[in-house]
Amino acid sequence: MTAHSIELTVNGRKVSGTAEPRTHLAEFLRGPLGLTGTHLGCEQGVCGACTVLIDGKPQRSCLTFAVSCNGDEIRTVEGFDDDPVMTELREAFSAHHALQCGYCTPGMLVTARDIVTRLGDVDEETIRRELSGNICRCTGYVGIVGAIRQVAAGKTAVAQSWNFEARAETAVATAAAEAEPVAATAAPMDFSTAGDGFSVLKQQVTVPAPADQVWAALGDIRRMAACLPGASVDTVAGDRVTGSLTISFGPIKASFAGEGEVARDDSSRTGTVKGRGRDSRGGSSATGEIAYKVLADGAGTRIDVEVRYKLTGPLAQFGRSALVTDFARRMTETFAANLTAMLTGGEGQAPAKAELNLASLIWQVLRDRVRRLFGG
Repeated sequence: MTAHSIELTVNGRKVSGTAEPRTHLAEFLRGPLGLTGTHLGCEQGVCGACTVLIDGKPQRSCLTFAVSCNGDEIRTVEGFDDDPVMTELREAFSAHHALQCGYCTPGMLVTARDIVTRLGDVDEETIRRELSGNICRCTGYVGIVGAIRQVAAGKTAVAQSWNFEARAETAVATAAAEAEPVAATAAPMDFSTAGDGFSVLKQQVTVPAPADQVWAALGDIRRMAACLPGASVDTVAGDRVTGSLTISFGPIKASFAGEGEVARDDSSRTGTVKGRGRDSRGGSSATGEIAYKVLADGAGTRIDVEVRYKLTGPLAQFGRSALVTDFARRMTETFAANLTAMLTGGEGQAPAKAELNLASLIWQVLRDRVRRLFGG
């Protein structure tokens, strides 16, 4: 496999080197650059030990290709020597006995710094929720939480809104949609975090169909579920809905059974879907709300969508990664393509009971990134 030249800014210093398309960032940092403070644990994005800052945002370096970071600014645990917040955290971790074997500590410190700088003075529940993507097998988390609370006390939150336009640019997921003369399109997605622990995704989707037709279709919850891979509706009683969403991520499989409420306003063509669900086998829980507005846009229709969600349990580690925007974008594109096919007389790509395979989505996302980078 051909190696490619890349240039990065790592801990404030310009570096260059070569990497094969399959080389992940953690391997590049630990190997050619000798920055072994970034630890590799699960290499599946689950444990959080490899967390680094990429352009100021905490991300899993074991799930990020080095070539996709060409031109980016990377900051590893070695790059915080002059950082006042990290200095406080290191001292607090020592005082609270927040480390034992130390394997998780680099990623834990990077995540802790993000919590303090992004959220400021927060309570224990919020800290534990924010740490749910970082696994420690030694401490029981009590000392870690105590250290973060000590450092965060009295500090002010700094609002952050992260736009992953460059990383989220992908083709429409389904071959049928790509074959359509006029396909549904999705604008760049905006990702941010709210002070109440929810993550927020905002996106605009354009569907090549009249607004009246799109609005009417969105009112049929069963037909809408059939357009989303892994989703199914069991019962509809007035504004109350029950159903399920089945997903898999490598060895992690979850089937969320839940309920929700649907509200629509015909005069403004706005609607909301609020729901909550739990995977009885794995213990993961999800709470969320989708708000949408349908607007005429030339010969087509624009749908403005805002999604607020909170994950807890084993799947929580995927809730704040940059990859979540790629997953969400691809799911949105798949939904829009299936909706377009349905409105134009075709059939949606995904059967209602199909399993949503996030591992497959990862592969598609990374494949598209490499092709885009190298023109393949």
